[in-house]
Amino acid sequence: MNNKILLMLLAFMTSLNAWGQDVVDDEDVADEEDEIVVLDKTGNEEVIEFPEAMTYDLDSLLNLYMSKTYLEAEDCNMRDVNPTYSREEYIDRLSRMPCIMEMAYNEVVQKFIDRYSGRLRHSISYMLGASNFYIPIFEEALEAYQLPLELKYLPIIESALNPKAVSRVGAAGLWQFMPATGKQYGLKLNSLVDERRDPLKSSYAAAHYLRDLYKIFGDWNLVIAAYNCGPENINKAIRRSGGDNKDYWHIYPYLPRETRGYVPAFIAANYIMTYYSQHNICPMTTRLPAKTDTIMVSRNVHLEQIAEMVGLNIDLLRSLNPMYRRDIVPGATEPSPIRLPITEVSRFIDLEDSIYNYKADELLNKRVEVEVNDDVPTYYHKSKRYVRGKRARVGRSRTAVRSKRSTASRKRTTATRKRTSASRKRSTAKRKTSSKRRRR
Repeated sequence: MNNKILLMLLAFMTSLNAWGQDVVDDEDVADEEDEIVVLDKTGNEEVIEFPEAMTYDLDSLLNLYMSKTYLEAEDCNMRDVNPTYSREEYIDRLSRMPCIMEMAYNEVVQKFIDRYSGRLRHSISYMLGASNFYIPIFEEALEAYQLPLELKYLPIIESALNPKAVSRVGAAGLWQFMPATGKQYGLKLNSLVDERRDPLKSSYAAAHYLRDLYKIFGDWNLVIAAYNCGPENINKAIRRSGGDNKDYWHIYPYLPRETRGYVPAFIAANYIMTYYSQHNICPMTTRLPAKTDTIMVSRNVHLEQIAEMVGLNIDLLRSLNPMYRRDIVPGATEPSPIRLPITEVSRFIDLEDSIYNYKADELLNKRVEVEVNDDVPTYYHKSKRYVRGKRARVGRSRTAVRSKRSTASRKRTTATRKRTSASRKRSTAKRKTSSKRRRR
């Protein structure tokens, strides 16, 4: 009997240790998801943080309206296995990519290629499909500013092609503009409008910003790094490294941890978006949305008013107009654009007055003018502050009364003294007059 109990306890302790080991392993895996470790020349471990977009959950990306409506998994004939290649093969592929920007190979770049082709391969499948929505817009903006088209893959490491992405430090949109930088490049930001979420406007603002950064640094690797951490931090890193060599890989140790992984992630993103088929990654099938057109409105209108009257899905309207934060288009402030499927533009024009009037009091309930209630109150709630204030006022009143009484008393005393003095003077004068008469 005792042997049975001992065996049961031993089995329980063994399972407990195994469970504890599983927990530790899970924690280790969670930690590894946000960073990679490489060895430097001296053999020391160096921890590099992933760009935030590389940690996004695939389910959240697939739940976006455009993804649910226009993307679907393809029946892939390739095995879901990531082949391994030699170092020379990766170097050769990077060198054969048709680009202006430098796509150099090293161990850090290899780590990011492995992550994209391995653990993030299903996210790459999504981004290959979603790129059909956005890459034409990016290329148009980059061409307008005569920039290398390789930069079209920058939003992959910035936002994972999620127009609603918001970073932990407040950057937003496909290009992850910070509020101050967005305003500097003409993107409106207020309680109702955030143009950082507008794919078209933010793409042109990003191209403008990238061109300005290139004028400062003259090196595309430094431009990409500065886009991530700001030109001030790049200049600091250059000074700390000696100030003579303005090469990204030379100032690499002096950069912020996330920025050290930023350029390698960009090179890896260009690689995987070009050579995805060599890694058995199948793009999601894309059905392009219906063509759209823009109409300007000069009155405030709620997206729900448009959706109900025109007969559109509210989520479709939100995906076409992501810049309106509260679903309100502030046309009364200034003429504002609304993007609609091209087939519904004429219907909007025909029903425009009805759209503005539909549930206006409910959806646009901000009052323009209010009346002040001038009734005479019959009851006051005597709060502690009111009571203290009243006591203070009563105290001041009593002090004032005492002060007035004291002043009046002093005045009466002074008048009495004056009358007494005058009486004495008259008596003295009478005595002097009587004395003179007796002498005569």
